[in-house]
Amino acid sequence: MANSRFQYVRGFESEARLLPNTWIVVRIDGRGFHKFSAKHGFKKPNDARAINLMNAAAVACMNEFPDIVMAYGESDEYSFVFDKRTQLFSRRGDKIMSSIVSFFSSTYVMQWPQHMVDAEGQPEPLVATPHFDGRCVLYPTLENLRDYVAWRQVDCHINNLYNTTFWTLVLKGGLTEYEAEQRLVGTFSKDKNELLFSEFGINYNEEPLMFRKGSVLHWRRIPVTVTKEGPTSKADPTPVVRTVTRQKLTVIVDHCDLLQEEFWTEHADVFTSSSVYANGPREAKGAAKGRGRKAKHSSETTTIVEPKEAAPAASEASQRKRTAEQACGE
Repeated sequence: MANSRFQYVRGFESEARLLPNTWIVVRIDGRGFHKFSAKHGFKKPNDARAINLMNAAAVACMNEFPDIVMAYGESDEYSFVFDKRTQLFSRRGDKIMSSIVSFFSSTYVMQWPQHMVDAEGQPEPLVATPHFDGRCVLYPTLENLRDYVAWRQVDCHINNLYNTTFWTLVLKGGLTEYEAEQRLVGTFSKDKNELLFSEFGINYNEEPLMFRKGSVLHWRRIPVTVTKEGPTSKADPTPVVRTVTRQKLTVIVDHCDLLQEEFWTEHADVFTSSSVYANGPREAKGAAKGRGRKAKHSSETTTIVEPKEAAPAASEASQRKRTAEQACGE
């Protein structure tokens, strides 16, 4: 930034840095999504297209900001959990939050045509501007973090059970929205379950997990196998085929129960300081600290499978052709 007599105004800026060694959760929430969903004709009580769009935007966020160790989404909200040791933007809360909100919103718009399609596979027009607000919350212990995501998943269950019952009464029971609302006043979960089953034959426990549990995003190493052809060695140009297996860190979209121990036991290495994820998947991927340069998207361990028997020496012309094809492939 150039020096000038006006530079003193920088002194009015504040750089609030988040407490170190705490889990950073950025929760984003759609603003005015009730009107937004009505304007775009979202299906009731759940529109799988809209949920998959939210998931796709969240996956893109995790790939863009690999310090995010997990995320949880339901309805029009998403929570992104940053590793407690992250140094992204020197832990400046305003930059972390604004970066997540802006990137998520932009990706939501860009991926709209791929997910929001009609029965003929044609994209639905985007006629209003989707936008999200956000906040940063800090949690000092893993117990606090687990209680936070449990709170959001319980909220998902309560809201989805109500919405499922409400819209069933409207769409299948013929009630007006006001009448359905009055019918459900003072009811508990068991009452809604009984109403759905006895009057409409709907077993709520058989509804898709994506609706009942929300979406859990986490990292997993996925083996990727590729076949390469090259010389046997520097001294021996005879072509040989090798199979190489790489372990690629990939974002997985799951729909599991976060109130149970299974998820936390299976992914304990992500939340402990003794693992390769100690500073988040970013470190495992070899990205730099500080301002959070874009991470490499694969952490590879290569296994060479026993090569096939060497083929007879190829002619000079075929070798030139193979060399050209390899160059194009690169």
